[in-house]
Amino acid sequence: MPTVSPTSGHALGFADAVTASQSVFRALLAAMAEPGRIVTLDGLPQPPAGISPAAAAVLLALADYETPLWLMTPDAAVEAYLRFETGARIVMEPALAAFALVSRAADLATLDVFAQGEPEYPDRSTTLVMEVARLDEAGSGGGLLLSGPGIKSTTRLDAGPLPADFKAMMAGNRQRFPLGVDIVLAAGDRIACLPRSLTVA
Repeated sequence: MPTVSPTSGHALGFADAVTASQSVFRALLAAMAEPGRIVTLDGLPQPPAGISPAAAAVLLALADYETPLWLMTPDAAVEAYLRFETGARIVMEPALAAFALVSRAADLATLDVFAQGEPEYPDRSTTLVMEVARLDEAGSGGGLLLSGPGIKSTTRLDAGPLPADFKAMMAGNRQRFPLGVDIVLAAGDRIACLPRSLTVA
């Protein structure tokens, strides 16, 4: 049975939490293994208006009571929804977050405020779920030019709106490898991943 938010009469969670979480997790692994590949998610939840179904699905699949979560935009309905569905605690400092919901990707000023991991534990970094209005494959000469592990040569991704200096932000992120943050772009029912090992030009 779908879970029901304590603040809403509508079913908002996964219809089948175990099966849907596993499906989303497999989709995330595939998207992370092939940076820039657009993956359409199935069995999406029905979140409140302040978060897209794809972003909600990612957080429902990954977050739990042990994972602190930071929200870029304060939203009581989204916060209540994520608390209820995942058990995650909401933190006020991005550096303390295992996951961050960046609801307005274009307004993100820097990646430096998030946890970058530690030399002994590079996985202790923040994974950003960044919401964008546009997420499509890009033709020759358009979008972001991506290269790195998981990409045979290069590939292009049309995503946005993004910060004006996003390429510089990603270059700095790449220079910190194996530290740095990983990014999941979300739009509607689709995701694409930009891991820290990626070069964006």
